[in-house]
Amino acid sequence: MLRMPATRLFLSAALATGLVACSGEAPADAPADAPSDAATPGDVAAPVDVQAVLKERHDNFEGIGDSFKALRGELEKDAPDFTLIAAKASDINTRALKIDGLFPAGTSVDDGLKTEALATIWQQPEEFKAAAQKLVEESAKLVTLAGGGDKAAVAAQAMAMGGACKGCHDKFRLDDKK
Repeated sequence: MLRMPATRLFLSAALATGLVACSGEAPADAPADAPSDAATPGDVAAPVDVQAVLKERHDNFEGIGDSFKALRGELEKDAPDFTLIAAKASDINTRALKIDGLFPAGTSVDDGLKTEALATIWQQPEEFKAAAQKLVEESAKLVTLAGGGDKAAVAAQAMAMGGACKGCHDKFRLDDKK
């Protein structure tokens, strides 16, 4: 009998489940009256590689921080490189679009994990989504303004974008320095 490592087995099962879910059709062995739409609350989710999620989440936010620092550094110059600012704001925007998907249930500090994600994220999911969307919107505005080359307008929008970050951090991120 062939033996398959557990990791391969889980990946194969997850892939098969994803393909079935994306096909929009019920599995062949499903009852005729079974709904063919996506998962509903209460369904058992595929196993999550928590450490991989935490790493991806951490790397995404580190990237946002690095891009924000770079664009702030440009704004301190007499003649900032607005092309660089637009690129960094675009990177932030791309990463901000991923935020909502980086917080599966069971990945908060209250779950005993080494993370700064507070359980408030899952207790107030609509507010969290709105806070993440605010960063998407503010970073998109910064991309647009950077194309105009108006240092004062770009600096003001960078502050607004930073405010979006702070708003989320204040409510949904552990502040271990308090």
